[in-house]
Amino acid sequence: MESRYIEIMDCTLRDGEQTSGVSFLPHEKLMIGRMLLSEVNVDRIEVASAGVSEGEHDAVEMICRYARQNDMLERVEVLGFVDGHKSVDWINSCGGKVINLLAKGSLKHCRHQLQKTPDEHIADIKETVSYANSLGMTVNLYLEDWSNGMSDSPEYVYHLLDSLFASDTHIRRVMLPDTLGIVHPLQCVEFFRKMMKRYPDTHFDFHAHNDYDLAVSNSLAAVLSGAKGLHVTVNGLGERCGNAPLASVQAILKDKFNAKTGINESKLNDISRLVEGYSGIAVAPNQPIVGENVFTQVAGVHADGDHKNNLYQNALRPERFGRKREYALGKTSGRANIAKNLEELGLQLTPEQQQRVTKRITELGDRKEIVTQEDLPYIVSDVLKHDAPEDKVKLLSYVVSTAYGLKPGANIKVEINGQQYEASATGDGQYDAFVKSLSYIYKKYLGRTFPILANYQVSIPPGGRTDALVQTVITWNNNGKLIRTRGLDADQTDAAIKATFKMLNIFEEQQ
Repeated sequence: MESRYIEIMDCTLRDGEQTSGVSFLPHEKLMIGRMLLSEVNVDRIEVASAGVSEGEHDAVEMICRYARQNDMLERVEVLGFVDGHKSVDWINSCGGKVINLLAKGSLKHCRHQLQKTPDEHIADIKETVSYANSLGMTVNLYLEDWSNGMSDSPEYVYHLLDSLFASDTHIRRVMLPDTLGIVHPLQCVEFFRKMMKRYPDTHFDFHAHNDYDLAVSNSLAAVLSGAKGLHVTVNGLGERCGNAPLASVQAILKDKFNAKTGINESKLNDISRLVEGYSGIAVAPNQPIVGENVFTQVAGVHADGDHKNNLYQNALRPERFGRKREYALGKTSGRANIAKNLEELGLQLTPEQQQRVTKRITELGDRKEIVTQEDLPYIVSDVLKHDAPEDKVKLLSYVVSTAYGLKPGANIKVEINGQQYEASATGDGQYDAFVKSLSYIYKKYLGRTFPILANYQVSIPPGGRTDALVQTVITWNNNGKLIRTRGLDADQTDAAIKATFKMLNIFEEQQ
């Protein structure tokens, strides 16, 4: 199959922000927009709806300024409306040069929402396009509710486009949304082929919604039928069930259609984490490409097959997306998973020793204990009846406090390699004060840099009990070496402290 180029337009900053509870600050929009354009390398971004708020105006202005300075302004688009000159003037005042004009793609919307005849609506569209063109703007035309239009009133869709094209209205792209997420792939193929047959030289984009969990499938169907562009959002954000996820669309285009895009796959995980943080919408662990668990093999038979000839791997190699494959430790792990983790740690065991370690991890898994790769050296020592290495870094005593109007403080006493140290500090929170106290000890008394906290996650088991345990998972960076440790306690600060001392002892062993 001959490769062809498919434009990717990311709508995270406009359609994605319509996710319930999501509202990006102007500087957050700028950071996301910059990464999408400069690192992920999407072809275009849709950044806002015209006239929403002053904050939205500031965000669009900042993004347009950045794009103009980097010769990317034609890649920044703003949704506008058939409202005379209001939307066009708003976008122009932001410095924007591309308007995605929202017109009605179904007769029901035209008649009942606008309360206009098709010809009246067409006349309004022409006037708005003409005015935008007079200001030097590029116009793309959205046909809102197009999928319902093709189902219920295709003659209306054809009449609208025939009239616009006959009058030589300057429209760069026609964008066809499945606004309510109603079509399935066979319908998508049927509707697109009708559009392509009637308007073979027109650049059509497809804009999928995921109400039936078919957004990615419909996007592929549209491309197979002639679409030249696809609309996506990071992590599939969007109203109701969201839009087609950027990472999934990219993977399926490349692997299943042999299509070309400009996407830098190695940055897909980074943009996912950035949007996850700013939006507050967590990525499901099993979400393709960017979920935490998607490159983790759990079953021992899978690890065994990978060890022998990568039998349980496909084209979705984690290295493509800036990630790595992991092998989970638990009751279904089996010897192969253990062997993979031991190999990565550089630990060598006899078959009999490995079997005993596997048995212990299975027992822990039956009790739903969390077992990480960092636990393995200690499990190995315990199982083989070696003397477990005594902790080189011990917490002897600590007090953390907080009071209204005062910064939280911490007083700690620790033992490092047999020597005791004390320190105190204040911070932005109790744990922050605790870490600053430790950092002071490492810098003043040991002359060493304290590891950098790279990521901090807290989870509480469901059920709503007041005595629920808190699991704190912290990722640390020590001179470029990353390690993730966990702490479990009824108190969040204590859980974080346990994770911290586990990390310190692991790094101390590596000194």
